[in-house]
Amino acid sequence: MTDADVPPEPMPRSPLSRESVRAALDAFDVRTAATPPGARRAAVAVVVLQGADGTPVMPLTVRPSRMRAHPGQFALPGGRVDPGESGADAARRELREELGVVVEPEGVLGRLDDYVTRSGYVISPYVLWSGAMFDSIVPNPAEVAEVLAVTRDEIDVDPRFVEIPESDRPVVQWPLRDSLVHAPTGAVVHQFREVVLRRRPTRVDGYEQPVFAWR
Repeated sequence: MTDADVPPEPMPRSPLSRESVRAALDAFDVRTAATPPGARRAAVAVVVLQGADGTPVMPLTVRPSRMRAHPGQFALPGGRVDPGESGADAARRELREELGVVVEPEGVLGRLDDYVTRSGYVISPYVLWSGAMFDSIVPNPAEVAEVLAVTRDEIDVDPRFVEIPESDRPVVQWPLRDSLVHAPTGAVVHQFREVVLRRRPTRVDGYEQPVFAWR
C-alpha cells in the first residue's frame, strides 16, 4: 500500500464544536445549590457563537457605568429567574433581551454548577449553542455598554488566586486581555474551561468574590 492509498486521519474535532461541548457537559456531574433564605435565583448564558473567521467565540458583556448593580463590570448575559420560569428559559430570555440572540430550547447543551454569590443570588450557568454570527449581535444599551468576542485561547488560560483577610477562600481572577475578571463571571468561565476544554470536573464553589462585589 502506498501513501496515496492510506486514508487521511480525520481532523480532531474542535472542543467548542456543538457535539464536543454537549459530550463534555453530558459527562459532567452538575452540583446544584439550595436557595438560602432571602436569596434569589438567577441564570446566565455561556453561549457559543461564530466569529468573523468562522471560529467559535463566547460573548462577554461590560455593564454600563450608570447601572445600580455592579456598574462597569464584566458579565455573562443573564438575570433573575422569573416565577414559573426554568433556569434554562431564563438564560435564553436574558440572552435575547441583552444581545438580541435567539436560541431555541434544543440549543441548550447543558449546564455548570450553581454559584452562590455574596450579594444574595444563586446563579445557574447554562451553556447554549447558536449558529449566529457574533457580528449579528444587537446589544441592548440599557444593559450592555460593550460586547467582547472571547476566543477559545482567551478562555483557556490559568486563573490567578488571591488571598484576602476577609475570607478563608481564595479570590479567583480570570485574566482577560488587560483585565482581571472576578467571580461569579470569572468562576463560571473558569469552570467552562475546565469542563469543556480540559474535560476536568473542577469545582468553583470554593472560590471567593472580591470584597467590592459582596454588595
